[in-house]
Amino acid sequence: MITNELRSQVDKIWETFWTGGISNPLTVVEQFTFLIFIKSLDTAQVKIDKRKKLTPGLKDIFTTGSVHLRWENISNLPAQDMFKLFQNEMFPFIKNLSGEQSSFATYMKDASFLIPTAKLLQKVVDMVSTLNLEDKDIKGDLYEYLLSKLSSAGQNGQFRTPRHIIKMMVELMLSEAQIGKDFKIYDPACGTAGFLINAIEYIKEKRPEILDELSVSEFENLFYGNDFDISMARIASMNMMLHSIESAHILNHDSLSKFDLHEANKYDLILANPPFKGSLDFEEVAKPILDVVKTKKTELLFLSLMLKSLKVGGRCAVIVPDGVLFGSTKAHKELRAEIVSNQQLDAIISMPSGVFKPYAGVSTAIMIFTKTDGHKNDKVWFYDMQNDGYTLNDNRNPCKGSDIPDILERFKKRDGELDRSRTEQSFFVPISEIEESDYDLSINRYKEIVYANVNHAKPLDILNEIEVIDQKIAKGLQELKGMIYAR
Repeated sequence: MITNELRSQVDKIWETFWTGGISNPLTVVEQFTFLIFIKSLDTAQVKIDKRKKLTPGLKDIFTTGSVHLRWENISNLPAQDMFKLFQNEMFPFIKNLSGEQSSFATYMKDASFLIPTAKLLQKVVDMVSTLNLEDKDIKGDLYEYLLSKLSSAGQNGQFRTPRHIIKMMVELMLSEAQIGKDFKIYDPACGTAGFLINAIEYIKEKRPEILDELSVSEFENLFYGNDFDISMARIASMNMMLHSIESAHILNHDSLSKFDLHEANKYDLILANPPFKGSLDFEEVAKPILDVVKTKKTELLFLSLMLKSLKVGGRCAVIVPDGVLFGSTKAHKELRAEIVSNQQLDAIISMPSGVFKPYAGVSTAIMIFTKTDGHKNDKVWFYDMQNDGYTLNDNRNPCKGSDIPDILERFKKRDGELDRSRTEQSFFVPISEIEESDYDLSINRYKEIVYANVNHAKPLDILNEIEVIDQKIAKGLQELKGMIYAR
């Protein structure tokens, strides 16, 4: 989570943009992000310089002709010189960083330098220079905090996924995945590419043998993302590039309307937190998606999209609002029936309603399933997460007792869960019982609560105790009166 110090620094930079003449929040985010990106390029070059000692031949970000564009050099320039450099050289430089064919180059073509004055640029450059961006988690949390400040944040259910929840989902799905050169990981509503970035980092840290088996281009071809917002696609591309994915497969289009047969049966793993609410007219949705279930609700349409996009044998971990688990409409039931009875539903991890605070209090769950097109599971694993490691109020401060380590451990050893009762935090439910329960997937439908026996006194005994207490009070009042009259 973002620290109070970093939050304060970001707030001050935001206010400086605002008072300096940039009133559009999205423009502030974009220009702020460009500066963060430029500063991060310098940090990345420092790491390359260190690695060159062990691995000669590494490609530089800054060549001899562009070394003057490094942050350490531009940040010390006089205001007017800095301003001219940004106008004339910096943006052309970052637009051409990874070649004409990359998604990054595509989304940077229409990017503009919109900081209006040299004075404002110098102010924000000085303030960005103080930001600690060494830690990838801090950088990610900073992005999320920036995006939360947009006036549009939360509209159409576009709530940013907490970083520790993303990490948990990535580890759940990638710890044992058979990843080869043809493996494809996809997020159809990728935003700033949080799931993809964490997948990249997980593989680098926990599955380094994969890096030895794949070439650079084969590794880059593992990751795919879409977002309908051009600004999000641009930020995602920058984020991917900062994590060594120079040719990121990030598309700027609406996954629901642009879906075609080329996208069908394509991906091995989907990690996503798609928009929770909103609706689309039928003519706006690609026909293959409506073939799964005919609905206007985006949270259901995205699940249909994922079913169509996965290869047979492909797996999905997706955050859904609780309404998807027990909604009573025909579309809700049909979609749950498809996942329960015609695919392989593996797990439902119920999360507390405060996970998305302060942006939303909606209750959510993680649904994990495997596409089989005809083979269903015989049971589903449920987990009742009660503590994600942070307080469930708007402050979301770190706290002890997180269930996440327990979830990771138990998920990997689910066979050992067979004897656990439904009074415990995790347990299995037979598919047949779910089918008989109208495909209800809410954990409260199956969890059993044990009520402690409490022995209460008899009513007459309670009344007698009250009378004794009243007598003592009356006696005390009389004694108090006597003391007052004695004066």
